[in-house]
Amino acid sequence: MIDWAAFVVVAGASLLGSVVVVSLYSLGLRLLTSAGRALVVDPQSFTGAITILTPKRAAKEARRARKTASANPLTVGQKRLALVGAYACFVLCVGAVLYGVYLIVPALHR
Repeated sequence: MIDWAAFVVVAGASLLGSVVVVSLYSLGLRLLTSAGRALVVDPQSFTGAITILTPKRAAKEARRARKTASANPLTVGQKRLALVGAYACFVLCVGAVLYGVYLIVPALHR
């Protein structure tokens, strides 16, 4: 016989856990970009790039990126706090994933 209450508990815990991990990761990325540490790959050095940029277009994109970075309204202290918050979110994500692996693998908690 199937214990439906246990099934609902496991389904709810799975849903809640995935929402928490995805939310923490998203918040970490948002804080990372707010801190001015956007993950940017130079299209000319990325070998899998589909779009080929001309040097003129690459210079224009670089100017636009510098302008956007200088328009950040946060102070240096706020940027540092956002960076620390981003790293804390990423650490919590890793901790949640490792805890999930610990719960799944029985050899780890004998």
